[in-house]
Amino acid sequence: MKKLLYMLVTLAPLMASEVSVEQLFNVQTVKVKEEHRAVKTKNFGYVKADESRVYEVVPRFGGYVITLYADKKFQKVRKGQRLAKVYAPEVYQSEEDYINAINYDKKRSNPQMVASAKEKLLLLNVPENEISKIKKSGRSEKYTYIYAPASGYIFEKSINNKGAFSTKQKLFTIVDLDKVWVEARLYQKDLYKYAKLTEFDVQAVGVEKSIKAKREQLYPSLDPKEATATLRLAVNNQEGILLPGMYTTIMASSKVKPYLTLPTTAVIRKNGKFYVFGVGEFEGEYEPMSVDVEPLDNNTYIIKSGLNVGDEVVDNALFMMDSDAQINGLY
Repeated sequence: MKKLLYMLVTLAPLMASEVSVEQLFNVQTVKVKEEHRAVKTKNFGYVKADESRVYEVVPRFGGYVITLYADKKFQKVRKGQRLAKVYAPEVYQSEEDYINAINYDKKRSNPQMVASAKEKLLLLNVPENEISKIKKSGRSEKYTYIYAPASGYIFEKSINNKGAFSTKQKLFTIVDLDKVWVEARLYQKDLYKYAKLTEFDVQAVGVEKSIKAKREQLYPSLDPKEATATLRLAVNNQEGILLPGMYTTIMASSKVKPYLTLPTTAVIRKNGKFYVFGVGEFEGEYEPMSVDVEPLDNNTYIIKSGLNVGDEVVDNALFMMDSDAQINGLY
C-alpha cells in the first residue's frame, strides 16, 4: 500500500492534466441495474385513543344517584346501556309539565303547548322511548336514567353510588378502542421520504401479530425542541390488540416501482456531493462522476440522475480511488 501511494504521488504531476485517473491495480466493477422494489423504512410510535371516539357523559340537569350501574373504571359498556339511575328534580318537573300539557290539550286543543313541553324533555336529553312511556301511562316517572352514548371503556368516572351531581358536570369518559391512532415522530430530514410511503404495518412490542394501518395526517407543525413532526396513523383494532400507551414498531413502504440502483460500496461522498468512478475509454482508466442518489436500503442507493442502465462503475477499493483522485484534484 505504501508503495502504491508513493507511485501515485510520484505520478501525480504527470496525471494532473488528465480528466481521468489511470489505476495501477486491479479493481472490481459493477453495472447500474434496474430493480423493481419498494422503499422500506422502520420507525417507532405510541398508541393513542382516537379523539373522535372519546365521549364525555355530561348531564343537562343536576340530581342524585339512586343506583350506579357503571361503578368501575375501565368497565366495558355498550351504546345505549344504562350507566346510572338518578333522581333529577328538573326532569321530574318537566315530565309533570308534559302530562299537564297533554291533559289540557284534551280539553282545549293546544298542540303547540304539548310540542313545547316535549321539546323541553328532549333538550334535557330524556330519550324518546321514555317520553313515549310517560305519554302512554299518563304519569311522570320519579327516576330517570343516564345512558352510554357509545360503546367502549370507561376511562374516567367522577360519581359514586348515592352521590350528587350538577348540571354540566362530567360524569364519565367513554373511549371506543375499535379504532385507535398510532403516532410516530419523524425528523425533519425524513419528511420528504415518508411523503412517498403508502403502506404501513404496526406491531406492538411483545405481540407477534402486525396490523395494517392507514396514513391519516402529518401534523402541520414541528416540535422546535426535538425538530420532529408527528405522523398519525389510523388502525382498526376490533380484536383489542392495541391499547393506549403501547410502544409500537412501524414498518412503512412505498408501492413497488422501478429504480436504477447501485450498491452503496460504489458511491462515495465528498463535500456534500456523491461520486462514482465510471469506466473510462481505455483499459484501467476511470473517471470520477457526480451523481444524484438517495438510499433505498442500507446496502443500496437509488440513482436519480447521472447514470443510465448498464453504465459500469468501480465497486471495490474506493478508498484507493478516492486517494488517487484527491492527489490529482479531479473532484
